Amino acid sequence: MLRATLLGFAVFMTCAGLVCLLAGFKPAWPITIWGAILVAAVLCERWRYRPREDDGSDGWQKTGEQFVDPESGKLVHVLYRPETGERRYTVN
Repeated sequence: MLRATLLGFAVFMTCAGLVCLLAGFKPAWPITIWGAILVAAVLCERWRYRPREDDGSDGWQKTGEQFVDPESGKLVHVLYRPETGERRYTVN
């Protein structure tokens, strides 16, 4: 919900800035640029921070911890790598 609201606001900012620029209002450049940056950031965030899929191989051990991801509603399992202390979250 927050992501969709932010994306809608960013698209509105970009469109409003473009309309103002086309109407001859030169100081609208910042709102247009920041709106476009925000649109790109929201769209790239989904690709960059997607959950990892892993079967627990390569030294990863299941911890027995699990929870429901509030955004996707899917069950997430926690894996642990004893050598580094790193934790990984997988959707099953």
